[in-house]
Amino acid sequence: MAGVSRSTVSRVLNDEGHVRAEVRERVQDVISRTGYTPNVAARSLVSNRTGVIGLVIPSRVHNLFEDPYFARLIQGVTAAANESHATLSLFLFQTEDEERELFPRVVQSGFVDGVIITATRMGDPVLARIAASELPVVMVGRPDLDGVSSVDVDNRGGAQLAARHLIEQGYQRIGMIAPPANTTAGVDRAEAFVAELAAHGRALRAELRADGEFSEASGYDAMRQLAGLGDRRPDAVFVGSDSMAAGALRALRELELRVPDDVAVVGFDGLAASEQTNPPLTTIRQPVGTTAARAVHLLDDLIRGTATPPVSEVIPVELVVRASSVRDRPDRPRRTP
Repeated sequence: MAGVSRSTVSRVLNDEGHVRAEVRERVQDVISRTGYTPNVAARSLVSNRTGVIGLVIPSRVHNLFEDPYFARLIQGVTAAANESHATLSLFLFQTEDEERELFPRVVQSGFVDGVIITATRMGDPVLARIAASELPVVMVGRPDLDGVSSVDVDNRGGAQLAARHLIEQGYQRIGMIAPPANTTAGVDRAEAFVAELAAHGRALRAELRADGEFSEASGYDAMRQLAGLGDRRPDAVFVGSDSMAAGALRALRELELRVPDDVAVVGFDGLAASEQTNPPLTTIRQPVGTTAARAVHLLDDLIRGTATPPVSEVIPVELVVRASSVRDRPDRPRRTP
């Protein structure tokens, strides 16, 4: 119907090879008018590809359905996969036993052409096993393993922005609720924040640091720990994620400490909910949708052989200033250390 050969139609369907723009448009028009759907099984026999990509989330993510970040990531990967005409298969390993049992289905069955893996902890065996296979893999985040392609956000740059903002606002006793130290994102954010304070002559005092997990509950507990210092408490706190910051704000409300007059708060993620906190949360916004899309596109390049691993991409972040950290009067002195 389009007046072209089968091989030309195949190249258009698979987005491979050179096809003149007018020919491609004619083929796509016929496909649209006829409602033609390629036979995936037949195509996989010819191309040795299934058209299926996997999103692997390891068993160590206990707050998967509590943290809005993961919902945004899954949504972004799904949207990008749909745009690439790929089928997405989600692998959630609830326990380590389940992980060991189901893992062969991911890398050995030939069911998927490649995988995106996220939320791994440092030294995670899932990443090591996938990397050791011949399956194309892209990690969302910074891998702690050589040879793995990745798409990450600029966690270090974001933490530096947070530190400079609090310094510029005139805060003196700057503290931190650190994200988990067994994740590369947590390490990068905490190390960069501490280093940026030091670069401005503001060493982070040990008593002004509390450690947490990527959860609201841990942010709540950590802020109560810092607030318990009384007159020695911080007058500003960088919190490792927005979910943690939401818990920190709740703790401050219960303790009747004003934000930012008594304690300023800065988060990290840029989740939609950060606009609705009381007060609205200053945060480092990471473009989760962009990160997800780049991971899908990079995986597609690896599957097609148009990219050679390892490929690493870093997505910029931005500081979003809201009421939780802005002083009404920048010239008003804060408590001295």
